[in-house]
Amino acid sequence: MARAMTMRRRPAAADDNGRTAVVAEGARRGAWGVARLVMFVARVVVLVIVAGILLVVLKANPGNEIVQAVTDAARWLAGPFKNLFTFGNFRTGVAVNWGIAAVVYYLAASLVARLLAR
Repeated sequence: MARAMTMRRRPAAADDNGRTAVVAEGARRGAWGVARLVMFVARVVVLVIVAGILLVVLKANPGNEIVQAVTDAARWLAGPFKNLFTFGNFRTGVAVNWGIAAVVYYLAASLVARLLAR
């Protein structure tokens, strides 16, 4: 009969290098996971802001609950960029200022994710 293949395990008290490598790999995976989470949240934020821009620019019905929810969320997220640039047309101001907010959020999240991934 053929003997079943068994995996050999390293003795628990072999050396500190083995445990250090395992801990380093775990930390690396954890940092990559956090970096991926940061980028996911950034993409959701950018998506909400861009959807808000489109709803305002395309003159969506402000009485609709979905339109209200999306534009309120986008307005809150782009709050620090309110009136960064002023234009005679309200929709142009929203497109420019909220667009800048979306770009800044994405770039900041990319930087944070890149630092975490190192």
